[in-house]
Amino acid sequence: MFKEVRHLSSRSCMGRAGRAGAGRFGDVRVTTRHNPPPLLSTDDASRGIGGFAMGSSVPSLFLDPQIRDWVLFPITLVMILVGILRHYVVVLLQSPPKKLTRAAIREQRALVRSNVLRATSSNSPIPFSFYQSISQNLSKAFEAGTYLKDGPPKEGETPTPPNPLSDPAAMDGMMAGMKTQMVMMVPQMIIMGWINFFFEGFVLIKLPFPLTLGFKSMLQRGIQTPDMDVRWVSSLSWYFLNFFGLNGLYRIILGGDEAADAAQNLAASPFAMATPQAGQPQDFNKLLKAERDHLEFAEGLHKWIGDDIETRVLKKYGRL
Repeated sequence: MFKEVRHLSSRSCMGRAGRAGAGRFGDVRVTTRHNPPPLLSTDDASRGIGGFAMGSSVPSLFLDPQIRDWVLFPITLVMILVGILRHYVVVLLQSPPKKLTRAAIREQRALVRSNVLRATSSNSPIPFSFYQSISQNLSKAFEAGTYLKDGPPKEGETPTPPNPLSDPAAMDGMMAGMKTQMVMMVPQMIIMGWINFFFEGFVLIKLPFPLTLGFKSMLQRGIQTPDMDVRWVSSLSWYFLNFFGLNGLYRIILGGDEAADAAQNLAASPFAMATPQAGQPQDFNKLLKAERDHLEFAEGLHKWIGDDIETRVLKKYGRL
């Protein structure tokens, strides 16, 4: 209810006095009307007219299309191109593996031969007499250190484990790993600094599916707004989503042996140096002596596959 004051001429007041239903005060007439507040239609309320969605006090955001063209697409394109470039740089930095000496190959093959002999002991294609002869010969050679690439240890000399720093092959592997780590780390640091400097605080995209509040800190890094919808993604969070989510695209573009995988990016952290690498030298002296004990144990489990072969064949074809 509100009052409306209108200035009218005396003629208009006299002509409308009978129809007005209100008192005249000279040339001024005061009327009162009941005007209900305007109602929003269902479509307007569902679209959030006035910046508010129906049943929610959180204002809706309307992003400028230039944010999509000049922030969202450039960050995604730069991440893809840097990943492809990183793959080819890693491929160029990888050196071909050095050839092993004949003594080193003989040392490794002796261990493999013993493993195969033990694995087939319970269903061996070799009769027990031949199996025992091979097993005992390997055990004596392992005990004496015949297959060691540096030769049998001297009397009174305590064998020491190999030092990876004194092995040229191990040093080359460590240097190659450090180069790969630098190629993985430096571009990511540059891209993160570029996004923080130019696009800090930008809201780029809204995810089309609902999320819980636990994802807010992950999707809205760099934006301190507790009332914003969880589905909105900031520029820095979009960088991390691309960092871990482009592996499938890299596999399609570069193939299955791509070197731009996020798993390798995680391995490029300083903490990865504390974990043992697969290329570190092994102490074959201890390995061969432990294998000798395994061979002696496997002899008791030996069973020739040809035992009673005649009876089994006749039973299979119903002759017995």
